Amino acid sequence: MAKTSTQYVCSECGWNGPKWYGRCPECGQWGTVEEFREAKAVAGTRTAAPGRTSRTTALHVGDGTATPVTEVGTESVRRLPTGFSEFDRVLGGGIVPGSVTLVAGEPGIGKSTLLLETAGIIAKHQPERTVLYISGEESQAQVRMRAARIDALSPNLLLAATTDLATVLGLIERERPALAVVDSAQTIVSQEVDGISGGSTQVREVASALIDTAKSLDVPVLLVGHVTKDGSIAGPRTLEHLVDVVCQFEGDSQTALRMLRVVKNRFGPTDEVGCFDMSGEGIEEVADPSGLFLSDAETPVEGTCVTFTLDGHRSLPIEVQALVTNSVLPTPRRAVNGVDTNRIAMLVAVLYRHGRINLLGNDLYVSTIAGGLAKEPACDLAIVAALASAARSRPIPRTTCAVGEISLTGQVRPVPRLEHRLREAARLGFTTAVVPRLRKRLSIPGLRLVEVDTLREALDTLGLTGR
Repeated sequence: MAKTSTQYVCSECGWNGPKWYGRCPECGQWGTVEEFREAKAVAGTRTAAPGRTSRTTALHVGDGTATPVTEVGTESVRRLPTGFSEFDRVLGGGIVPGSVTLVAGEPGIGKSTLLLETAGIIAKHQPERTVLYISGEESQAQVRMRAARIDALSPNLLLAATTDLATVLGLIERERPALAVVDSAQTIVSQEVDGISGGSTQVREVASALIDTAKSLDVPVLLVGHVTKDGSIAGPRTLEHLVDVVCQFEGDSQTALRMLRVVKNRFGPTDEVGCFDMSGEGIEEVADPSGLFLSDAETPVEGTCVTFTLDGHRSLPIEVQALVTNSVLPTPRRAVNGVDTNRIAMLVAVLYRHGRINLLGNDLYVSTIAGGLAKEPACDLAIVAALASAARSRPIPRTTCAVGEISLTGQVRPVPRLEHRLREAARLGFTTAVVPRLRKRLSIPGLRLVEVDTLREALDTLGLTGR
């Protein structure tokens, strides 16, 4: 074992110092300061594992001269397509050579399936190069069974099962693959530092070594990361700072819909989202998710209203459903799914004060379709319309949508990128949209815009006032 020096590192903010604290002096979090022992290289260098370049050598790439940014050529940098247009959208056009992408998500959400299927597609379309899939959680036979189920078998797809960091780096050095997938960062262990697998010390060392190797060999690496109970990425927070791209793979275990969001991206935008569908045969991309969050009912149903939310650059229709019943409890019940509970309480009060519809003593149930989220303020008008429709037993036409934020004074306020939402509504066949008062003239072919200033005016437009 190499000689070590002990430091203490905060897994939340990355603070480090020579003394342990129960509470981090930098971010103030309790219980996040952990012991970190970093191995000192012998004679100023780190001994290279057999068959690979040392990390010290890998860090010193180039001739030591500075070049004007205008003279740095990027013609040779060609992004590697993943085979999924949705994945490419999130990454900004594909995988950049030499980059390290961290894909995190809850257990069983489909991270390994997505990356194995991506590896299989690239292996089939890159006959001159191999793709390396390294698993620290499953054996080669288990990975092969999953590859057969999702049709990811290819002679160019190489499988390895190991938890030793030196072996992982040696495989990447020897094979020089078009893509390397490491599943996962928390299972790989370095013999040069102390600490258990998945600990702050090991995760930091593993990530640093993989990044050095990826940069020096120009091999892109997809790294799987675990998450904690609160949904944050496990390990030290510096892990997210070290890698080039951080993606969150999200979804509800009760539905097949999966969303891939980019949290950090050095090579593209950070407001993109990709939609996927999980099935027994693997993961399929959903190029047009417009109909995922709408019900199939063709006739108008009371207590429903459609709005349009923004998820990255995408505008998605969300159907809000509401049910109003007489309460037999001392405190009326408020049950919600896909919307904010506190927002519902506020909108019910505004509806009573400015809409003259009293729902304070009723049991209220508000939900969205297929796990969609209607938590941004632009959904306020649709939520209030659904509640009023359920209270009055008057359905809203299926071709009508409502977009707008409602203030405590009963005003209907503008929302960001309204034109983008309305153009998507027109594309889906909506003919009427109730929107806030526009600051400039806007014309959407096939869509009639009804501008309103107040909640009362919006309810009048939808025919939801009066007995």
